[in-house]
Amino acid sequence: MGQLRGFLEYERVEEDKRKVEERVKDYHEFTKELDTKELNKQGGRCMDCGIPFCHSGCPLGNLIPDFNHAVYRNDWHKALKILHATNNFPEFTGRLCPAPCESACVLGIIEPPVSIELIEKYIVERGFKEGWIHPEPPAHRTGKKVAVIGSGPAGLAAAQQLNRAGHTVTVFERDAKIGGLLRYGIPDFKMEKKVIDRRLEIMKAEGILFETNVEVGKNYDIEKLDEFDAVVLCGGATARRDLPIPGADAKGVMQAMKFLKNNNEVVDGLKELEEDLSAKGKDVIVIGGGDTGSDCVGTSNRHGAKSVTNFEILPMPPEHRSSENPWPYWPFTLKTSSSHEEGVTRNWSILTKEFVKDADGNLKGLKTVQIEWERKPGQRPEIKEIPNTEKEWPCDLALLSLGFTGPEKTLSEKLGVETDARTNIKGGKNYQTNVKNVFVAGDMRRGQSLIVWAISEGREAAHHVDKFLMGKSKLPIKGNGDLPTV
Repeated sequence: MGQLRGFLEYERVEEDKRKVEERVKDYHEFTKELDTKELNKQGGRCMDCGIPFCHSGCPLGNLIPDFNHAVYRNDWHKALKILHATNNFPEFTGRLCPAPCESACVLGIIEPPVSIELIEKYIVERGFKEGWIHPEPPAHRTGKKVAVIGSGPAGLAAAQQLNRAGHTVTVFERDAKIGGLLRYGIPDFKMEKKVIDRRLEIMKAEGILFETNVEVGKNYDIEKLDEFDAVVLCGGATARRDLPIPGADAKGVMQAMKFLKNNNEVVDGLKELEEDLSAKGKDVIVIGGGDTGSDCVGTSNRHGAKSVTNFEILPMPPEHRSSENPWPYWPFTLKTSSSHEEGVTRNWSILTKEFVKDADGNLKGLKTVQIEWERKPGQRPEIKEIPNTEKEWPCDLALLSLGFTGPEKTLSEKLGVETDARTNIKGGKNYQTNVKNVFVAGDMRRGQSLIVWAISEGREAAHHVDKFLMGKSKLPIKGNGDLPTV
C-alpha cells in the first residue's frame, strides 16, 4: 500500500496560498494547485498500517489507504471510484472538513499525518476535469415519492442516494438557492459556489427535483407532505445562540450567520452590501473562536475593517496534545486558520459582560473581564472572574459566533415528531421518527456538527428510507461492505 518507505522518504506537503495582501482583495479560493508528481508522493506516504485508524476517524468510513494507493500509482480514475463509493461530495469535504481522519492517522503518532483531505480534493477535481463525473440516472423508477426538507449536505446526500434507488425525490429549500450552510454559511474564499452549482447540475440531470423559496410549514402547507411516501428532515440546527447581557439590543450587535449569509449573497450578485452589514472602517469584535468566528474574521478583513479582534471564553489550547487528549482522538490543540493569518488579535479566557451603547443606541464598545476555569472532581467546570481585569474595548460591530442550540421548532411541532432534551428531533438507529414515514438526518438529529457527519447521516438515512419503502435496500451504509467493485 503506497510506497514501501514513502512515509520515511517524503515529507508532508500542503498547498501554497496566495499572499495575504493579494487574497484579502477578493473572494476567490486562496490555495495554489499542486503538481501531479507531488500528489503521487503524498499518496505514497500512506503506511500500509495493520489497522488503519483513519477509517474509524472518518464518519463516512472512506477507504483511505485504497485511494491513497491509487493516487500513488497515478490511477486517478480508480481513486475516484473508491472515493465516490463512500462519499457523495468529496469536493465539499476536501475543502471544508477538519479532517478527523488525519487526526487518527497512525503516521501522525511520530510524524505529520498523511495529507488525506488534500488528496481527496485533488481526486475529485481530477474527476471533474477529465469528465469522469457525469449524471447517472437510475435505470428504473419505483413509483415512490420522497420529500427531502433542507438542501445542506445531509439533504443533498439523502436525495442523491434515494434517487439512485429509483425513487422520485423532491428537495425543498426555503432560501433562494440550493446548498444550505454550504452556500450561505461558507465564504467563497473557502469554497466558491460554482463548486456547488457544478454538482447540482449533475443531480438535476439525474432526475432530482429542487424547489427553492419554499418553507414547509409556512408558505407550503404541511398537509401537502401527504402526497409523499416518505419525508426526510434535513433542515439543520439553525436556532442561534444569543448573548443575553446588558446592551444586547444595540445597533451593531449581530449574529455571525446573518453577517456571513448577507455577504455571500452580495458576492453572488443578489444584493448590495448595506452599511449595517459592512465591517468597512469599523472596529470589529468576533465573539466565539470556532470555524464560523474564523470565517467572520476573514470576511471582515475583506470588507476593510479598521481592526478585527476575536474573543474566546475557553483557555488558549496547547500547541501539542496533552496527556488527557491522546492519539487517535481529535486533538484539542491550537488551530490557526487562513483567516487568522490575514490579521486578527486573538484573546482567550475572556468573558463579555456588557455591550456599550451611545445615546442613539449604536454600539460603541464592549466591557469584558478575564476569567479562569475552576475544576472540581465530579463537577462541571465553573467560570471564576479574575479581579481587576475589567476592560472596555472600542467596537462598532460585534459578531456573535456562539454556535447553535438545535433545530427550529416549526417542523417538529407541525409534524408531531418527538424531540430530545436538546431540542434535536429523535431518530433512532434507523433514523425514523415517531411518525412512521418521517425520517431525520444531519444536524436536526445529532445537533450542530461537521459536514462529513451530515453527508454520512444523509447516506445512512437514505438506506433506511429505501428499506422502509421497499422492504429491503441495496444502498450502502457505513461498514457493511456493500460497495461497488473497483
